[in-house]
Formats: sequence, structure tokens, C-alpha cells
Amino acid sequence: MSKNTNHATIIETSSLTKVYGSGEAEVRALDGVSMQIHAGQFVAIMGPSGSGKSTLMNILGCLDRPTDGKYLLDDQDVSTMNRMQLAHIRNHKIGFVFQSYNLLPRLNAIDNVLLPLIYDPENEDTAQEQQARALKALENVGLADRAHHLPSEMSGGQQQRVAVARALINNPVMILADEPTGNLDTKSSDDIMDLLHDLHEGGSTIVMVTHEPEIAEHTQRIVHFRDGLIEVDQKNGNHRKGGQA
Repeated sequence: MSKNTNHATIIETSSLTKVYGSGEAEVRALDGVSMQIHAGQFVAIMGPSGSGKSTLMNILGCLDRPTDGKYLLDDQDVSTMNRMQLAHIRNHKIGFVFQSYNLLPRLNAIDNVLLPLIYDPENEDTAQEQQARALKALENVGLADRAHHLPSEMSGGQQQRVAVARALINNPVMILADEPTGNLDTKSSDDIMDLLHDLHEGGSTIVMVTHEPEIAEHTQRIVHFRDGLIEVDQKNGNHRKGGQA
């Protein structure tokens, strides 16, 4: 992925609202959130349980729609898209990395990475071309030698690397990482954050939810949520472990 130097706006929300229930049972999970994330930024979303950060990520990932307000993703208004349209956007514009990896246990690494291509009706690559793309994605995360291993034959850190390779296979405009180090030990967490730094330095836009301050410190910007609103939006040092920026 090439370095993006034009600082285009990848994410723009305007008065984004999400309401669950009604009357006395109404919960405003998001209460009018307006924010921008530009191409090439590495952003952490933080907040206590019930702050709205997970609801925001579901909407940013086109897994849910807002009750009110507008959401532009890569200059497309996805706020009112139907399920089929949202599925298309998810597959073409967003790379997901989850805490639990979400790999299919009976598929080896390369076949797990291939899944977004297989489920893309617009993909015209031959099977051989798809295999080559998946292998290249695994090479990019340092796992070409594990291409034919099952998830059960890999460590947690290796499984998360496979998940990152899968997230990159369609060259998304952004990567959404939801607690990507949550199930990992310290060494594996450091390895995954180094990988995310490498992707960011290569031009990737990354939005990451985390509850760990030391993980958030890796990013350029930290957005703190509370009660459905942005409480603090601060610039950060974007530090690798060992003091590298």
C-alpha cells in the first residue's frame, strides 16, 4: 500500500447518533458525534464500558447504521445504505482485525486469507491469482512459511498476523482493529503493534479500539469517549516500544 500524502478525509461523521430502546428505557449510545479521520492517520478509540466506543466502531465498520446523523467513508455517504450495500463497502473498503482473530479452524492460513476474495462477487481473479495475492499478504506479515498451517498449529500472535493479512487482501482504505492485542501475551502484543506501525508507515489508515493505555500510546491520536460523546481528542507521540517514533 503506497504512502498517501494528500491527507484526504477517510472518515467524517456529523452529529452521529445511535439510540436503543424508547421512552424511559431509551439509551443514547452515541449522542451527536462529529469527527474526522484523515488518510494515513493511526487513531486509538478509548473509553469505559458503555461509553459508546463499540457502537461507534460498529457504525464505522458498516456493521450497523446510525439512528441519525451522517457518516461519510472515503467520500461515500454510508449512513442510509441497505444491508447489501453495506456488505459491499465492508468487503472493498474496510479491513477488520478482531480480538478473537475470527479464523475458520478447518482452513489453513492461506485459505483464511482468501475468504474476502471468495466472497466478493466482483472479483475476477483466477484461483491461481487469488492464491498468489493471499501468499503475498502472508509474506507481508512474515508468515509465508505458515501458509498451509491450521490455526490450531499456530500461536495466538501468528493467528493474529493471519487476521491482519486477511484484512489487507483487498487493499482497504482503512483498517479497523478491535482490541487487536487483547488475547495476546506481551511479546506477541509488541509484535502485532510493530506490524501495525509498519502498515501505518506504509500509508495505511488505522482506527483501533483498545482499553490498554500502553497500546493506545502507539498511535498518533487518542479519542476518549464517555456517555456517547467525545470527551477528549488529543494528539499523541506514535511511539514504538524502545522509543522509536
